[in-house]
Amino acid sequence: MAYFQEAFIMAIKNLLSFDPELYGIVFLSLKISTIAVILSALVGIPVGAVIALKEFKGKNVLINMINTLMGIPPVVVGLVVYILLSNQFGIFGDLRLLFTQTAMVMAQTMLATPIIMGLTIVALHGLDPLLRKTAISLGASRYQLVWILIREARYSIGSSIIVAFGRLLAEVGAVMMVGGNIRYQTRVMTTAIALQKGMGEFQEALALGIILLILSLFITTGIDMIRRGKVWL
Repeated sequence: MAYFQEAFIMAIKNLLSFDPELYGIVFLSLKISTIAVILSALVGIPVGAVIALKEFKGKNVLINMINTLMGIPPVVVGLVVYILLSNQFGIFGDLRLLFTQTAMVMAQTMLATPIIMGLTIVALHGLDPLLRKTAISLGASRYQLVWILIREARYSIGSSIIVAFGRLLAEVGAVMMVGGNIRYQTRVMTTAIALQKGMGEFQEALALGIILLILSLFITTGIDMIRRGKVWL
C-alpha cells in the first residue's frame, strides 16, 4: 500500500512542478483526443440518426456491424492505419503522415466513430414513438424531424461523446503504432506510461497513470456538466 501512496505523492509533485515536458504530453493527449472526438461526433451523430430513423434493407446487419466495430481492438485499428499510411504499400504513403499527430487523430477517429454512431442509434431507438408521430402530424419536414429527435436524445448522445472521449484518452495501442511515441512530437500520456514501464520505472509509470486518471476525472466531469447545462438545451 505504501508503494501506491508514494506513487500518488509523486504524481502530485509532478503536477505541481509544472514540468514543461509533462504538461506538453498532457496537452498533446488532450489535443489529439479532442480533435478525434469532434470529428467522430460530426460523422457519427448524423449518420447514426439516419440509420436509426430510416427503414431500409439490411438495416439490422448494418447495426450489428456497427456494434461489432464499437469493440474493435485498438491495435487492429492501428494496424489498418499503419498499412494505409505506410511508405512501402500504403495507398496514402506519399502523404508521409505515418508517425505524425495526424495519423494519431486518424486512428482515434476510427475508434470513436462507431461508438458515437452506435450509441446514437440506441438513444434514438429509445425515444417514445409518439414523439415522432406528433412531429410528423404537426408538419415537420424530414430534416426538422431529425433535429427534433436528436434534441430529445441530446443527453444520451452527450453521454456517448463522453464515453468515446474517455476511451480515446486512455487508448495506447493504436497511437503507439501510428505515432511512434516520439518525444516532444507524438508522445502522449498512455505511451509515456508504456515507456516508463518498459524502462522498469514502475513507480514513475504508476504516477503518470494517476495523473491520467485525475485528468480523465476532471475532463469527463466538465463535459458532463456542459451536457446537463444550457449548451445542450
